[in-house]
Amino acid sequence: MKIHSSSLVETNNIGAGTTIWAFVHVLPGVIIGENCNVCDHCFIEDEVVIGNNVTLKSGIYLWKGVTIEDNVFLGPNVVFTNDLRPRSKQYDSELVKTVIGYGASVGANSTILAGVRIGRFAMTGIGSVVTRPVLSHALVYGNPARQHGWVDERGNKMLPAGVKRWVSETGEYYSETVVGLVSEL
Repeated sequence: MKIHSSSLVETNNIGAGTTIWAFVHVLPGVIIGENCNVCDHCFIEDEVVIGNNVTLKSGIYLWKGVTIEDNVFLGPNVVFTNDLRPRSKQYDSELVKTVIGYGASVGANSTILAGVRIGRFAMTGIGSVVTRPVLSHALVYGNPARQHGWVDERGNKMLPAGVKRWVSETGEYYSETVVGLVSEL
């Protein structure tokens, strides 16, 4: 574990191989997994859980109620919220939970509405405003973000291969389900 001297880290729950760069503030009660990279100027609030092999680019603030699963990439200045009806000096006893699923990538400057779940291996384009759940392997972008296709585990756009069936450029086949695409392997 490597923590830059200008950072303020108030948790001991940081996995081996994680690097925390300059001007990062991590509050007590945060859990950060192994081999993560937390870039400059990030803030991570109490009760946030970050999995293993996660990349947080610069300028990201993670609020209470946010869970980032393993192998997630968050681009620069991704914005999270945790209160659907915020008012100054009025605090909800239970804030809304937001989950970014295993292997997902969230594009730079995307805004994620509180309570949204982004599915496994999903991808949001730069500047997306995500106001509803994103299916696994879905490619979404725009304001509001809408689905424009499917991506494989490496982020490559998939091609149609029959009714509710898709193929990646590596020849792997996927089927559509209610939660998104699932591999046929």
